[in-house]
Amino acid sequence: VEVQEYYPNKFIQRDDTDRFYILNTLFNLSETYLYACLVDFFTSCSRYDNWQKGYKQGALFMSYKSMFQDVRDAMDFVHETGTLKEKTLQNLEKYIVKDSRLPLLLSRMKDVAKVFLATNSDYTYTEAIMNYLFDFPHGPKPSTTKRSWRFYFDLVVVDTRKPLFFAEGTVLRQVDTNTGKLRIGTYTGDLQFGTVYSGGSSDIVCDLLGVKGKDILYMGDHIFGDILKSKKRQGWKTCLVVPELAKELQVWTEKSHLFEELKRLDVFLAELYKHLDSGSRFCPDISAIQARIKKVTHGMDMCYGKMGSLLRCGSRQTLFSSQLMRYADLYAASCLNLLYYPFSYLFRAPPVLMPHESTVDHCPLDLNVSETSVANRVLRLTDTKMMSEEEGTESNKK
Repeated sequence: VEVQEYYPNKFIQRDDTDRFYILNTLFNLSETYLYACLVDFFTSCSRYDNWQKGYKQGALFMSYKSMFQDVRDAMDFVHETGTLKEKTLQNLEKYIVKDSRLPLLLSRMKDVAKVFLATNSDYTYTEAIMNYLFDFPHGPKPSTTKRSWRFYFDLVVVDTRKPLFFAEGTVLRQVDTNTGKLRIGTYTGDLQFGTVYSGGSSDIVCDLLGVKGKDILYMGDHIFGDILKSKKRQGWKTCLVVPELAKELQVWTEKSHLFEELKRLDVFLAELYKHLDSGSRFCPDISAIQARIKKVTHGMDMCYGKMGSLLRCGSRQTLFSSQLMRYADLYAASCLNLLYYPFSYLFRAPPVLMPHESTVDHCPLDLNVSETSVANRVLRLTDTKMMSEEEGTESNKK
């Protein structure tokens, strides 16, 4: 009800960035939860009066917008100061998912292509995370020797500052892996295996690897900072890692009957108008169907959890889903999915029908018989063509 009061015609200006904030990453889940907790606290706290756009205590007023900005600033603060990374490093087993298949995938990729790592994190944090991820008693296979994580990459770049990395970038420098400090001066030489670099840009990466943008398959988990920018500015092939996809597939499989019901309701709705045209005065009652569609859609959304589906709202795509379809060439729940495809595999998406294609049968339309403007235009074009052919024939005779 409150939403309908603010948006009576259900119209939202999506580009109004001053009033709307897009939740692009998993970090935003904790941010959203914290903001919801604050709203709940102040709403139930007897010391504060509830106002339309915030809370008031005496002469002090706190708006919902200022509360959100405070949470945003706090999230940026824990990132910029390194507090979040410190907490992560203190309990790697809790926060980092480890998989023994990762060395196998990277070793296979390195056998047929060049592999690079580009991260916004500094070298010290990257070293700790990667050492943990590759901490196994053996190499890619149980019978092979254990190797350093840097062995699996032809190029390692830290401190990339994405998405700036995909534009002008920053100065490329070398990292002293013994101290974690940056070496003085800009690096201008060729690629050195085993060397860790800092900064740079996507253009520099292409030069060091000796490849063009279209030759790169770039995998990332940030729809804006990784996928959108690398696609729009460099034309890289992209693969978006969407961890929530595992849950999405589970619900899609278990609750497929709800989506099928939505399709049946759409067909039934179309049948009610099937024999009506602009001259019809009869208006069918569709309120019951609309109510059922709303109920089924809500039921589907609730199956995904309180935040709803990441990719769907009923039978429609979310903003995240539409961006994924537009900018990501591939997407998967994990990069490890590539283990189960040959590297020569040609990924092709099934053809997506447009609305006018999906609602008609594949049979020729007899436009010449129908008394429509389109048919008349076709007839006029046909008559003109026949006249031109006749004139051409007469000219040849002369």
